[in-house]
Amino acid sequence: MKIIFITGLSFFMSLSSWLSPKPVDTSIPVCHNAVGNDMSAMAADPAFQQLHLAPLPFTYKGAGDMVKFPTADGKSASGFLLKSKKPSDKWLLVYQEWWGLNDNIKKEAETYYNDLKDVNVLAVDMYDGKVATEPAEAGKLMQGADQKRLEEIMKGAIAYAGPKAEFASVGWCFGGMLSLKSAMLEGKKAKGCVMYYGRPEQDVEKLKSLETDVLGFFGSQDKGISPESVKTFEENMQKAGEKVTVKMYDAGHGFANPSNPVYNKEAAADAYKRSLSYLKDKLNA
Repeated sequence: MKIIFITGLSFFMSLSSWLSPKPVDTSIPVCHNAVGNDMSAMAADPAFQQLHLAPLPFTYKGAGDMVKFPTADGKSASGFLLKSKKPSDKWLLVYQEWWGLNDNIKKEAETYYNDLKDVNVLAVDMYDGKVATEPAEAGKLMQGADQKRLEEIMKGAIAYAGPKAEFASVGWCFGGMLSLKSAMLEGKKAKGCVMYYGRPEQDVEKLKSLETDVLGFFGSQDKGISPESVKTFEENMQKAGEKVTVKMYDAGHGFANPSNPVYNKEAAADAYKRSLSYLKDKLNA
């Protein structure tokens, strides 16, 4: 799957392409804006990469184990699992930023795990073991992200949890988009969905497949996920008969990542408090 990015424009697909008539498909849109289906040029664009500052060094030293699970394409996938201390069919699927399943995401997974208590938390590795530390590296990983493989990994994670599992999901940026897609793939097992500044799906027919409401956090200073695109998402969710709650902060892209140099402590703390309350309610935790 290739990527074309437009320097200076929104990271997401242009509004006209979102709303123009087209056949419904099951493809996974990328985090940011693209023209057509070619995204490789955008991921390789230095101007685009500079909007994602390299994460500050961080080493995770906590609980949890890496696990593997089969995928329908005949391969296997992996994830970072924090298993509930008590038997539980409640699961939180955690989706990474464009950097990959790095130590910061593992720490975020542990934070939710400790606060949700009896919930299994699985941070899904969407890059098959690859992790970037610099924007150029992350661009290459995004260029190589195949939409079919991404979907197979998510389906594999859902199946790994078992037939009685109930799900909520959370993700940031690239992972925010995947959190929404995951909720669609979970079907009636979906109980909640949290997306942080991820590309909103704008196809009304696809949005109709949601069996849960959505909680979204965005930044008014985000040059990638514009307030206008978020407003369109809200309108399309309403057209689809779905519920979405949006909280817009006076912050930029990546504001909730403590390893991001543009981290906004106040906005991140408020968003986490809201997300935790939402997830506890949805998972009865």
